[in-house]
Amino acid sequence: MTMFKMTWALAGEHADEWTGFGYGEAGRTLRDRVGAAVAASGMSSEAQEHFRTTFITPLLKGIATEGYDAMQAGRQWSKAAGPLLVVLTPAA
Repeated sequence: MTMFKMTWALAGEHADEWTGFGYGEAGRTLRDRVGAAVAASGMSSEAQEHFRTTFITPLLKGIATEGYDAMQAGRQWSKAAGPLLVVLTPAA
């Protein structure tokens, strides 16, 4: 397995990073941490659900597919969905 670093930014709100081996764990970390930032933002519950469905979910799928393929090939991968940008890079 290839260790990789995931960094992400939520425009105007939050930026963070995580390093590890597991693509499922990376996705859960992104979902949980960005979800917490969205929940703390004061959005209505409907707006939060829309944000998760429209922006977070497509990135989770991308991490598990395109991101995985890029890491296995030793390349960087990035994808944006609305105000959320995720970047995977091979870890040194």
